[in-house]
Amino acid sequence: HVQLVESGGGSVQAGGSLTLSCEASEAVYSAGCLGWFRLPPGKEREGVAALDNRGRVNVADSLKGRFTISEDNAKNTVYLQMNSLQPEDTATYYCAGTQYKVVLPVPLRASEYTTWGQGTQVTVS
Repeated sequence: HVQLVESGGGSVQAGGSLTLSCEASEAVYSAGCLGWFRLPPGKEREGVAALDNRGRVNVADSLKGRFTISEDNAKNTVYLQMNSLQPEDTATYYCAGTQYKVVLPVPLRASEYTTWGQGTQVTVS
């Protein structure tokens, strides 16, 4: 049973934009916390942005101002809007879910997430 399905990846020229979507199963979505991570070629996985069911958001410092995370509760879907894309944004982007946590910030460490999607490739040239 697939619990997280990413879509929206592709190839884009530097300076362009993409919006990734992640549709979650009811169980994963209701757990309360969804995040985006990326795995650049030859590098380690890094947290991109996350939000929880209290509307709290956390975006990696290096990506603030360019990347925005949002959600559509009616569709159990979380989005990652990526603007002013650069070649260094090239990566496989993953959506992940975990249990809501009271403490801030909303987690951006991969080790805190329990359910993962299959990933979607973003290539910026």
